[in-house]
Amino acid sequence: MKAAKNLTAEEIDRVVEMAWEDRTPFEAIEIQFGLKEKDVIKLMRKEMKESSFRMWRKRVNHRSTKHAAMKKKEAKRFRAPDQKPISY
Repeated sequence: MKAAKNLTAEEIDRVVEMAWEDRTPFEAIEIQFGLKEKDVIKLMRKEMKESSFRMWRKRVNHRSTKHAAMKKKEAKRFRAPDQKPISY
C-alpha cells in the first residue's frame, strides 16, 4: 500500500481530482493509489484550503456515489474496453 507521503505531485493531483468527482467511489481511489477513505480525507485536508475542504466534506458525506457499498446495483457506468476493470 502506497502512503500518501510517497505519492508524486501528479498522483496527488489525480487523487484530489478523483475525490472531487461525484461518480468516483473511494474504493476506486483505493484500488488505483492504495489510499483508504480516511487517507483520502487526510490528503484533501492537507492539499486544500480549509473552506474548500469543508465544502468537499459536506458534499461527499453519505453520498451514495462515493461509496460503492451504497450504490444501486442497476447504476452501471460505461467503461471503455481498454479501461482497467474495477471490482468492488
